[in-house]
Amino acid sequence: MSQEFTEQQLAIATAQTRFMAKVFSWMTLALIITGGISFLISGNIEIMNLIFSNSMVVIGLFIAQILSVGSLAIFVNKLSAAVATFIFVLYATLTGITLSTIFIVYTSASIASTFFITGATFGVMAVLGFVTGRDLSKLGSILMMALIGMVIASIANWFMKSETIYWITTYAGILIFTGLIAYDTQKIKGYAVISPDDEENYQKASIMGALSLYLDFINIFLLLLRLFGRRK
Repeated sequence: MSQEFTEQQLAIATAQTRFMAKVFSWMTLALIITGGISFLISGNIEIMNLIFSNSMVVIGLFIAQILSVGSLAIFVNKLSAAVATFIFVLYATLTGITLSTIFIVYTSASIASTFFITGATFGVMAVLGFVTGRDLSKLGSILMMALIGMVIASIANWFMKSETIYWITTYAGILIFTGLIAYDTQKIKGYAVISPDDEENYQKASIMGALSLYLDFINIFLLLLRLFGRRK
């Protein structure tokens, strides 16, 4: 009985490791797309002017981002794996376009150093979320409520222009997304119960997992950039 239980645990651990490797592969691809698009566009003044000199284009980009990520979150069960993958890649591309402005505002060296800090933070928390035996669901609920509060405060500060609120939401956001990395990793690990033979659902689950971690990474990167980014 003990040996059978051990073999069962090993099978589960192997399935979780295989699934998380697929999730992280998709997430890494999305980050490469986003970073590459951002860097290429930032180096072309004509394209930058074409995009960001027209407010309607900027608004259209943000709407397209919201629609793409929203369609994945809401309709993923009705979408094919191929369509879900396309939307995920599209979202990474759109994010790359909107983030291209950071190369104008901040020095390349500070962007690179902040990226590595973000990567190290992400790596530590992802490993923690993967290996911990503690249930992080309660922590996740608290973090989600805190995130809603932070978003509301950030929107309000869009009009108030308070530097104090700006920095409070910055530090709070860093703590929130750092915790969410561990929580999301543990949650996504549970998706490994889907059999690899069910290619459609397995692919869609890995895409949704990658999207969650991608959003955590991008958000904490942008918040850390407020702290460590050196303006030109």
